[in-house]
Amino acid sequence: MLSSFIRLRSSRFPILPGEDDELVNEGMYGKALAIYLTEKLPEKGYATAGYGCEDWGWWVGLAGFPFTFGVCIYGRRWEDGDLDLYVSDGAIATHRWSWRTCRFIESGAGPAAARLHSDLLSLFAADPEIHVLATDLELPFVDSSQSGE
Repeated sequence: MLSSFIRLRSSRFPILPGEDDELVNEGMYGKALAIYLTEKLPEKGYATAGYGCEDWGWWVGLAGFPFTFGVCIYGRRWEDGDLDLYVSDGAIATHRWSWRTCRFIESGAGPAAARLHSDLLSLFAADPEIHVLATDLELPFVDSSQSGE
């Protein structure tokens, strides 16, 4: 389950020196944002479990949930050099199998993802250097209002 993607742009999150060497897939920038979220999400009550580069982008793990949970970050660098970042939750299991009840039960991922989405928007809105360009994208990189297209 992925909630809506948030698209943002900020000079606060440049491509960091050496980041190209860490990337699995070319162009999946976002390390500066991963570091920022690792530092800022505890202000919203989250226990962060570090960050890392994945083949699809950057991951900020969140501890204390009964399912795998975190923030997914994808980057897109435009021809003019601008870097747009796309952020969403990484909760995938809205239901889990319970052998005790022999049925699927709600995992809590849906409400947790909705709260995270709201908390991310709140963090971004509080920082005047961060420009939120969209809050409800179904997929990263698919937005008709993007520059460069």
